[in-house]
Amino acid sequence: MKLAFVYAGQGSQYVGMGKDFYENYPAFRETFALAEKDLAHLSFEASAEELAQTANTQPVMVAFAVGVTDLLYEADIRPMMAAGLSLGEYSALYAAGVFDKKTVIDLADYRGKVMQECLTKPCEMQAILGLDRETLAEIVKEASAYGLVEIANYNCPGQLAIAGEEQSVQMAGKLALERGAKRAVKLNVSGPFHTSMMKPAGDLLREKFKTIDFGAMKFPVIFNTTAKPLEMEKSIAQMLEMQVQSSVYFEDSIRYMLEQGIDTIVEIGPGKVLCGFIKRIDKTVKTYAVEDMASLEKVVSELKGVNDGE
Repeated sequence: MKLAFVYAGQGSQYVGMGKDFYENYPAFRETFALAEKDLAHLSFEASAEELAQTANTQPVMVAFAVGVTDLLYEADIRPMMAAGLSLGEYSALYAAGVFDKKTVIDLADYRGKVMQECLTKPCEMQAILGLDRETLAEIVKEASAYGLVEIANYNCPGQLAIAGEEQSVQMAGKLALERGAKRAVKLNVSGPFHTSMMKPAGDLLREKFKTIDFGAMKFPVIFNTTAKPLEMEKSIAQMLEMQVQSSVYFEDSIRYMLEQGIDTIVEIGPGKVLCGFIKRIDKTVKTYAVEDMASLEKVVSELKGVNDGE
């Protein structure tokens, strides 16, 4: 068995996520307590709208992922490589030993804050279902006459995401439906993530990263913007700065993992969105999703003893 972890991004959060972990694992509670925000309130008591604000979603999602990763490591379940969808890349870097718990949660908090500050005009993200990349690229170019809109995510075959100014995204979604898309679905996120509208956030992150110690990776992380491990001429800081304002190539990242022999993937985060993407990329891959105690127990039962893929 060759095992990889993948980490969910924004949009899959829901009120109540992680509550059973929080109530039953002291270490999980301690992880939540590392944040400056009251993550327990945001996770279990806040409204869905409050939780969906990116300044709140990001530290909650990363703290959840950190806590679950630690539980898997305690059970001696470790990956050969990891990746994350958007924000999930930070959790993947934690899993690989680049950041400690406090640092990665604080970085997610800061990232959410500066991304929230970029939201100076009405914006939107939509999932476009049932179109190929080339057709959507043509549509986006046409809709750009109404304002900024870009392809933000290449998730899996037939599942792409666009983001940008509200009017232009809505026009692109309308055009996509006219040209054969099955659906155009507004996403539960609060900004035009992974577009050039996030450049100011990237600039602020670049300065923030100058104050951060980056540890050596214990295993490869497959980065969103290149769908490959870190290249010699790039730093992790550069990759994260670029990531916030560039397209996410999740499908390409998974295909790279499979080319390296990965045959089993554990999704960490609320929901099973990434497992769904992965099955559309390659149905032969064995997938698991860990979002609560029952799913954790299943993974531990079936994968216990897997260590560094052996």
